[in-house]
Amino acid sequence: MIKAVIIDDEPLAREIVKEYLGTYTQIQLLQECNDGFEGLKAIQQHQPDIIFLDVQMPKINGFEMLELVEELPAVIFTTAFEEHAIRAFEVNATDYLLKPFSKERFDKALQKWLEKRQETVAVQTDALLETAAASPLQSNRVVVKINGKIKIIPVQDIHYLEAADDYVKIVTQEGAFLKNKTMAFFEKTLDMQQFARVHRSYILNVNQVTRIEPYEKENHLAMLKSGAKVPVSKTGYPKLKSSLGL
Repeated sequence: MIKAVIIDDEPLAREIVKEYLGTYTQIQLLQECNDGFEGLKAIQQHQPDIIFLDVQMPKINGFEMLELVEELPAVIFTTAFEEHAIRAFEVNATDYLLKPFSKERFDKALQKWLEKRQETVAVQTDALLETAAASPLQSNRVVVKINGKIKIIPVQDIHYLEAADDYVKIVTQEGAFLKNKTMAFFEKTLDMQQFARVHRSYILNVNQVTRIEPYEKENHLAMLKSGAKVPVSKTGYPKLKSSLGL
């Protein structure tokens, strides 16, 4: 049996997908979820082959939920917001159904996946996660997982980011949190009017800077409100000055 999960905060939308799935005897619907947190738990518990996922949901959106899934199932998006469609198709998502969609359109999407599934195991698409994470929906916050629990960090709470091997350390007043991303990703995603890449290993929230002191040779140190000292390289110094309006 093919295992499926529906994740959508609208009861009527879930009911429609459930009704459409009823004609597929080879597909077993394991759970209906009304938000991203519940959806994440269902995926971890059931390890479905395919999920039907809304984008705009309370707490965390569908893209953010996907980023927290370790082994990604096939995804068919079901949403009323067409502005995310181009991004989904660019990264070869299984399909993107714009509400309200017909049974015929639903069948077309599902049949396309079933045919592909016969040829290969559902593919985990890193490009989908990267693009989804860079969505404007998430540009004002970072989602991390700590000991199985989800934490949402508003970007204004970030003091600085530091490269840490294959991870990036996100430092806030509450402590440091690791995210399996690259410094280049955050430099591309964060608002560089608020943040500056001041060093190969550091991105700094310029609102946290209290003063800049000379250091060795042409390098500097940025002194933060928290008392932390962040190195500023020769090439990073002009970027920091520009972000500070100096």
